Amino acid sequence: MFQANLFLGKTALVTGGGSGIGFAISKQFLELGASVIIASRNEEKLAKAAQELSQYGSVRYVVCDIRDAAQVDALVSNILANEKQLDILVNNAGGQFPSAAENISPKGFAAVVNNNLNGTWNLIHAAANSFFIPQNSGIILNIIANVYRGFPGMAHTGAARAGVANLTMSLAVEWSKYNITINAVAPGFIQSSGMEQYPEDFKRGMEDTVPAKRLGTVEEVALLTIFLCTEQMKYITGETIYIDGGQRLWGDLFKL
Repeated sequence: MFQANLFLGKTALVTGGGSGIGFAISKQFLELGASVIIASRNEEKLAKAAQELSQYGSVRYVVCDIRDAAQVDALVSNILANEKQLDILVNNAGGQFPSAAENISPKGFAAVVNNNLNGTWNLIHAAANSFFIPQNSGIILNIIANVYRGFPGMAHTGAARAGVANLTMSLAVEWSKYNITINAVAPGFIQSSGMEQYPEDFKRGMEDTVPAKRLGTVEEVALLTIFLCTEQMKYITGETIYIDGGQRLWGDLFKL
């Protein structure tokens, strides 16, 4: 689908690259010639993923909790010392849990917002100031969620992901003078390792809520992400692109 060596000479950082959508994105970048750093909190998962991904190209991992600004700064310094460049940042790390809004505790709400919104901001801010603004170029891609009609059943992550979508628009304008493009991809129901954390009765009948009558694949999300990270697409900025089989337009997200 893409020209061989499309990202040759480019370095990409993919958070949450140890599994699911992040793993698929990392694999695509490697197959197209990029050097890739994957990062998350789970070193065991990262090490296994890096070993599997190494057959496709140059990859290494760095353990980092994106919620901790000091760890994010250390990650960026690590890349500066080793690769000495960063061209693409994919903010894929995040997490949430299904719950009726009235049952979400203040601690649970804050934890999800801190991970999905604050963690994303930490990476964007650090990478921009250390790499993208000084070098007057950069591509940022945020993986969010289908928040087009709110996110009933996961109000905490709906609020956080909507914040990232708005941040994407704001920074696209502010940082256009630095030749930085920033977009978001909003997956619907995707068959990935992230689905494993949800109860079976919660997942039952998911396909019926999607006009396409199926779940998406991590490869489909990865291909869209790669497309938006190409130099040829740099005139697209500040956008959120939905990949959800039409679900945002019709039907229920979850059986509440």
